[in-house]
Amino acid sequence: MKTLVPNLFVEDRELTWETVGEGVRRKILTYDANMMLVRVAFEQGGVGAIHRHVHTQMSYVESGVFEVTIADEKKVNKRTLRAGDSFYAPSNVWHGVVCLEAGELLDTFTPMREDFV
Repeated sequence: MKTLVPNLFVEDRELTWETVGEGVRRKILTYDANMMLVRVAFEQGGVGAIHRHVHTQMSYVESGVFEVTIADEKKVNKRTLRAGDSFYAPSNVWHGVVCLEAGELLDTFTPMREDFV
């Protein structure tokens, strides 16, 4: 993998949205090989389908209301989160969200999501 140099400064107005599902769009803010920051906007009813990946993920609820599911080998955990709340999805653990009120998440991944770029 080539060495990635992150953007030192990111101005939101210079980035474009990418549609990634019905009612779901994202902007990749900045990243290097070790970390990635992504802004994800959801319309009410938008779904981040249950999935898993090798990356560790931490997400911050910037706005809106989300039903978050995180399922490990022992049980399925569900919680309704609002602006200011956050969640942690460990590597290879099933997780997903349903947007109950339109809003945005800030997702961080380590290492970066090569499949996003």
